[in-house]
Amino acid sequence: MNTIHYSRRIACTAIALLAGTAAMADTTHLPPIPVDNTLVRDYQCHGGQSLKVTYYNRQGGQSFAMLTVKGNAMLFVDTLAASGVRYVAGPYVWWTKGNNGDLYDMTAGPNAAPIIGGCTSASH
Repeated sequence: MNTIHYSRRIACTAIALLAGTAAMADTTHLPPIPVDNTLVRDYQCHGGQSLKVTYYNRQGGQSFAMLTVKGNAMLFVDTLAASGVRYVAGPYVWWTKGNNGDLYDMTAGPNAAPIIGGCTSASH
């Protein structure tokens, strides 16, 4: 079983923003999150773009996707989706169905085209 380890600095900053600076003193040791398997997928997208996505899956629990958006590595968390798997990090949504995926910037509006679209992974 693998684990996802959070950067203490990032975790403390995020919790402090959510709960106020007083909470920061209580967050110095966040436990790792166990994952059952890790999958790496290379996606080829429209316009010659590509994405490398690492999935951290936990049976019966949360799943995560790590990908780089605009030069920043981001950890996405799975959320409820009508079909496929929808991962969210800040304003970004990585939505997959089978071997296909699209990356959206939700600040562009609910009907905006993906910022990286038509992505397909040859990996199974």
